[in-house]
Amino acid sequence: MRDMVEIGMGRTARRTYELDDIDIVPSRRTRSSKQVSVAWQLDAYRFEIPFLTHPTDALVSPRFAIELGKAGGLGVINGEGLWARHADVEAKIQQLADVAEKEGTEAAVQLLQQLHAAPMQPELLAAAVAEVRAAGVTTAVRVSPQNARSLTPSLVQAGIDLLVVHGTIISAEHVGDDEPLNLKTFIAELDVPVVAGGVSDHRTALHLMRTGAAGVIVGYGSMQGATTTNEVLGIRVPMATAIADAAAARRDYLDETGGRYVHVIADGETLSSGHIAKAIACGADAVMLGVPLSLAQEAPGAGWYWPSAAAHPSVPRGALLPYAIDEERVPLSQVLDGPSNDPFGSLNLVGGLRRAMAKTGYSDLKEFQKVGLNIRA
Repeated sequence: MRDMVEIGMGRTARRTYELDDIDIVPSRRTRSSKQVSVAWQLDAYRFEIPFLTHPTDALVSPRFAIELGKAGGLGVINGEGLWARHADVEAKIQQLADVAEKEGTEAAVQLLQQLHAAPMQPELLAAAVAEVRAAGVTTAVRVSPQNARSLTPSLVQAGIDLLVVHGTIISAEHVGDDEPLNLKTFIAELDVPVVAGGVSDHRTALHLMRTGAAGVIVGYGSMQGATTTNEVLGIRVPMATAIADAAAARRDYLDETGGRYVHVIADGETLSSGHIAKAIACGADAVMLGVPLSLAQEAPGAGWYWPSAAAHPSVPRGALLPYAIDEERVPLSQVLDGPSNDPFGSLNLVGGLRRAMAKTGYSDLKEFQKVGLNIRA
């Protein structure tokens, strides 16, 4: 039963929980972390670690996508970002960082909007896709619901493996100025798997699953400070509750279809290895990471981070913030696999997840979704 509370006469609200509101409870035998598998498979593609990137230019260049792919994860290129609009992206990002440092966030967001106002050049994005494909790793590109129909044919022709239809809030049918995007029809006509999101409740997650999506993204990359959707729109996703709701939708859809499994991908509040473990314990199959990966030396943002929604031309919902100065940045391999000298879980993300699973006695991700949870008083 839903935990409803009265917030005033005739008005009730549901009590929900963030990842920081819950804790994992060890209640079984322990095991060696060497006996733990954190691999997962999305459609035909197997990944050795359950990490995707939030589709932001602060993180994902072709080089970064290649390095993360070789490490077993998935880098998602923003198909409407700087790599699709400019030939000298590294220089543009350095310009953004300089403006943010000297003039502040508002000036940097204004410059980001100007850079995103440049026309998209399909050949630039195709070249980025080709670079990733040539390295032999899985290639994924993000498009918004409103541009999915126009951009996808060229992306498929370029050879993408996975398409990510991603927005702050997404539904099974996006109504725009032109013909609505019906995701069910759209996905049925494609030869590549589609991951769609974000969603925040059971109903919307179930609707997206019924479109034929291979995965559903829960959340919108919410990170304290960097994502400002709550301040701008008054919308906030309580990730622990939202993941659990989507996992329930996955179970209902599995029963409804007689066995079709749709993956749940958490996108938000995952700032440490402990948060990642909690997201999977709530029912996620994988997590989209943003800020934690900005510590990597390979990230093009050079320690600066901003979500993809920060570039919206009229209602930006993100800030450019420095999460790592030069001496704090480390190789991506150390972010993922350590060694770590940080007692708060920002490094060795895979090792932290493995140890959480080992301490609670679980050997794979699906089993770990059954771990006991407590709510903090």
